[in-house]
Amino acid sequence: MLIMNRIDQLHCGPSGNGGQKGFSLIEVLISIVIIAISLLGLAGLQARAMNSEFESYQRSQAVLLANDMVERMRMSRTSLGKFKNVSTAAGGGYLGTAGNDSYVVDCASTDAGDVALCEWDSLLKGTAETTGGSKVGAMIGARGCITYDLATELGGIADSGVFTVTVAWQGTQATVGSTSNLCATGLYGNEASRRVVSMAIRLARLS
Repeated sequence: MLIMNRIDQLHCGPSGNGGQKGFSLIEVLISIVIIAISLLGLAGLQARAMNSEFESYQRSQAVLLANDMVERMRMSRTSLGKFKNVSTAAGGGYLGTAGNDSYVVDCASTDAGDVALCEWDSLLKGTAETTGGSKVGAMIGARGCITYDLATELGGIADSGVFTVTVAWQGTQATVGSTSNLCATGLYGNEASRRVVSMAIRLARLS
């Protein structure tokens, strides 16, 4: 009986250890899979965070550019008529990224309105910063429009109505396109990629 018990112990011992080793290997493999999935999730989260940060940057730049033109208009009150037709909706095209409907800017003019439009056009195109000869100082496909609401004129006084300054650009992801502001409509492929910010302004008419 002692001999048989000894044989049983010898037979069962290695088999038990082998089972423990196999179980440990499975644990390691499961841990590796979990870590890999976690790393993929972290990479995706980081990518979305970077995209959101870039979208925020573009919007902040657009706000700055729109406000820049508002201030230029304040300083060019004797030339407000120059700002009336800078919009595809008004049939006069737009400023910024080149296109078939782009507004023609007279950069050789000494008129305050023409100078303001010329300089704003350069800012929209990103000429303030270049890398390797490319203009990178603005948003993706930045375009600027200015509309004038004739119905808001006060007492029939010319140029006393409301001007709307709009900056449009291409977002990195599709959201919901603006239906009320037509600046640069149809110029970014998917309309849901078109982003716009606008500012309305009424200025005193100086003669």
